[in-house]
Amino acid sequence: MTSIPVQPVIMAGGSGTRLWPLSRAQHPKQFLVLQGNQSLFQQAAQRLASLGAADMAVGAPCIVGNEEHRFLVLDQLRELRLPPATVLLEPMGRNTAPAMTLAALHAHEGGHDPVLVVTAADHAYTDEAAFTAALQRAVRAAANGAIVTLGIAPTGPETGFGYLRCTAAEGGPSTDTQIDAQFVAQFVEKPDLATAQRYVADGGYYWNSGNFVVRASVWLAALQRFRPDIFEATRTAWLGRSTDASFVRPDRAAFALIPSESVDYAVMERCPESPEFEIRMVPMDAGWSDLGAWDAVWDVSPKDAAGNATHGDALVSDSRNTLVHATSRLVGVVGLDNVIVVETPDAVLVVDRARSQDVKAIVGQLHDAGRSEQTLHRQVHRPWGWYDSIDSGERFQVKRIMVKPGASLSLQMHHHRAEHWIVVSGTAEVTNGDRVILLTENQSTYIPLGTTHRLSNPGKLPLEIIEVQSGSYLGEDDIVRFEDTYGRVEP
Repeated sequence: MTSIPVQPVIMAGGSGTRLWPLSRAQHPKQFLVLQGNQSLFQQAAQRLASLGAADMAVGAPCIVGNEEHRFLVLDQLRELRLPPATVLLEPMGRNTAPAMTLAALHAHEGGHDPVLVVTAADHAYTDEAAFTAALQRAVRAAANGAIVTLGIAPTGPETGFGYLRCTAAEGGPSTDTQIDAQFVAQFVEKPDLATAQRYVADGGYYWNSGNFVVRASVWLAALQRFRPDIFEATRTAWLGRSTDASFVRPDRAAFALIPSESVDYAVMERCPESPEFEIRMVPMDAGWSDLGAWDAVWDVSPKDAAGNATHGDALVSDSRNTLVHATSRLVGVVGLDNVIVVETPDAVLVVDRARSQDVKAIVGQLHDAGRSEQTLHRQVHRPWGWYDSIDSGERFQVKRIMVKPGASLSLQMHHHRAEHWIVVSGTAEVTNGDRVILLTENQSTYIPLGTTHRLSNPGKLPLEIIEVQSGSYLGEDDIVRFEDTYGRVEP
C-alpha cells in the first residue's frame, strides 16, 4: 500500500489582540500557556506529530510565522524536541491566503505534492483523539483531490464564527477515503443573532474551524483560478527568497505587494459555485475553541461551583461566572458577576465577560498613543534569553537579565548610556572595550558610555545579572551592533 505524503503546516502569525494584556504583538497568544503546561503553539505541534496512520507518511511541521517571532518558534519546538521541517518567515502580515500559499509553494518544490494539513497555532481542543481521527479522514478525502475543511456542530447561535452549509455525501456514508466527508454548499459570513438562531434550528450548518486539508497542487491551482493576483505576487516573493538555516524568508519588497486576504475569501467561498474544485467538510467533535477572546478562555477553564475560574494567585469571594487571571501578584475580587480580570506586571484589564470581543478597542488606543504596552511585556524575550524592566526613573533604568547557557548578546555600544552589571547567579564572560573578563556571583563591572561591550554565558547554567543603566536616553533603539549571532546586524 502506498502511503499518502502529509505535510503538517502550522499558521503561527496571528497577533491575538483580544487577549491583551497577556497577548501582545511581540508575544502573542499562540505562544502563551493558557491551559496546562504548554503553549497553544506547542499543543498544536504535538497534535500534528500524532497524526500518523498506517496509510500516511507524516513529515516534520512547516511553520508559517512572523519574522519577529522566529526564535520563540524555535525555542518552543526545542522544548518539545520537535525540529521543524522549515520556518517560513513573513516580513509583515498578509492574512492567511498568502501564508498558506507560501507553505504550498515550499511543499511543491521538486515536484512533490503532499497533502497539506493546515491548522491554526492558537486553537484549543479537549479531545485530541477525536481531532486526530477527523484529520485522518480529511487527509484521505484530500488525497483524492478534494479541498477539505473541518466543521463543528454548533452548540448555540454563535455570532463570532463563520458557518458552513453542508449536504450529505453522495450515496450516504462512504468508503474509508471519504468517511463523513459532506459536500459544502455555501460558506456563510459571521451572522447576526437572528440568522445564527435560524442556522441552529434548521440544521445542516457547521462552524468553520479554520482547519484546511488539501494537496499542495490543488491549493495552488484553486488560488490561481480565483485570485491570480495573490498567486503571482506570492510566487514572485517566493522566487526571491533567502534561506538561513531553518529560516526561509520571501523577498520583503515583493511580499509587501501581496494583497491581504483570508483563505476563506480568496478560495473557499468560491469553490461551491465552481465545478472545477470539490470542497468537502468532515465534522469534528473534539471540544474545539478558537480562544478568540477572554470569554472563550473562561469557557474552557476549570470552574468552582459558582462558575468562577482562576489562574495564578487569585482569591474570589461572593462572585459568579468570573475569570481572574493573575501573573505576578495576589489579585482579590469581591462581588463580581460575569467579569474578566487579567493582571500582568505592567497592566490590568477589567471587562464585562459579554464584552470580551471589545478588548481590541483598548489595544487600538494604546497603538494610537504610541505606548509600548500594546507591543511588549515588561519581560521581553530575546533569542539569547530575556530581560525584565524592574524599575525606571529620570536618567536611570534597572533590568534583570537572563542569558541562556552558551548564548551571547551582540557586540554593541551605546551613544547615550552607561551600564553597570552585577552577576546574581552563573558565570558571565564580559567584553569591555579591549578586555575580556570572567565574573561570578556578586561580582560586577562598569561599561562606560560609548564603550564596545558584550555579555556571554560560557557556562552550563542560566546566567542572571542586574543591569543598571544611566544616561540621557535609555531607549532600546540606542544600540549599535557590530557582531551578532542572530543576524541582527544591518548590512
